[in-house]
Amino acid sequence: MELLSNLGLIGLFLGCFLAATVVPFSSDFLMVGVLIAGINPVLAIIVATAGNWLGGLTSYYIGFIGKWDWIEKWFKVKEETLLKQKHNIDKYGSMLAFLTWLPIIGDIFAVTLGFYKVNFTKSAIFMLIGKGARFAFWALLYHYFGEHVLDFKFL
Repeated sequence: MELLSNLGLIGLFLGCFLAATVVPFSSDFLMVGVLIAGINPVLAIIVATAGNWLGGLTSYYIGFIGKWDWIEKWFKVKEETLLKQKHNIDKYGSMLAFLTWLPIIGDIFAVTLGFYKVNFTKSAIFMLIGKGARFAFWALLYHYFGEHVLDFKFL
């Protein structure tokens, strides 16, 4: 992670991209790190959002190319279970993409949205808004609390 931090905006982009896929680490730390390093907050929000959004779209695509029989075979999930999940996904639809910024479960949402072929354009837009709001939130926290934002217990 230190290597990504030393790369500045490129590291922020790459780290946020990877964090939105299956690589388990927090893009929040990278965002705060570049802000502490003095990177322009607006630029950091744009770069972090772009990287995380493209990573989320990659997860969507991974789900999109998935097949029902693979899930049944490899994960031992029955078709009835998949149909029940599809009903829940259909209930909320692309709005679930707002929540793809959440740690761990957000990646699952992105893959699931793709797997169930939820409208790509709407999912992409809601995903962009949700992820952008997340990084804007961190920039605002940093603006008001400075480096003390690292003292927050939820990090």
